Amino acid sequence: MRYSNIRAGRFLARPNRFVAHVELDGETVVCHVKNTGRCRELLVPGATVYLQESGNPARKTRFDLIAVDKGGLLINMDAQAPNQVFRKWAEAGQFVPGLTLLRPETTWGKSRFDFYWELSTQRRGFVEVKGVTLEENGHARFPDAPTERGVKHLEELIACQAEGYEAAVCFVIQMSGMRDFSPNDATHPAFGDALRRAAASGVRVLAMECLVEPGGLWIHRSVPVNLNMQDII
Repeated sequence: MRYSNIRAGRFLARPNRFVAHVELDGETVVCHVKNTGRCRELLVPGATVYLQESGNPARKTRFDLIAVDKGGLLINMDAQAPNQVFRKWAEAGQFVPGLTLLRPETTWGKSRFDFYWELSTQRRGFVEVKGVTLEENGHARFPDAPTERGVKHLEELIACQAEGYEAAVCFVIQMSGMRDFSPNDATHPAFGDALRRAAASGVRVLAMECLVEPGGLWIHRSVPVNLNMQDII
């Protein structure tokens, strides 16, 4: 996916999870942050950030903060981007070749999944997509904060698998050059436990790294997934 009207600025502060103050061309501007997560290791004073200028005069904020430079590592922070790049990647035949249907935001029972897919009448399944912005020494981690919602999604995928659907969780890594991906057990051990149980039940676990530029990102390659499966044996 590509963005237009990109400007580079210097991060100053984040008074709440929705807005940031950024120095742009010598002035302080208020920006909408397109990621409501903590992102404490990313949005630090002085960091170079990338803004998309909106052409909508009715908006309260003129800019969206979409990416940040973390010590030379460019990280896309747009929380909507992972679903969009996954969809383009899947429609190009990279997820399940020959898909006949890929439908976003589909309800199954009491669950709502990011995507439902079909391959003719032979196969069908659900996918949850998670954006990854946390990096530690070249390793991608998720989540960056406790996520009970994320645990619930994994439990629902396990239930889908038991009902005969194919199920997958795809971690879209919004940066490049990662050695591997693993759950962030130090921050939320329950999520790591749920992910290992999901994998053991047959849920497909994917970690797809993106090429990232200030003006766009694309799924580029898979990276190894390290789940420490011995923890559930």
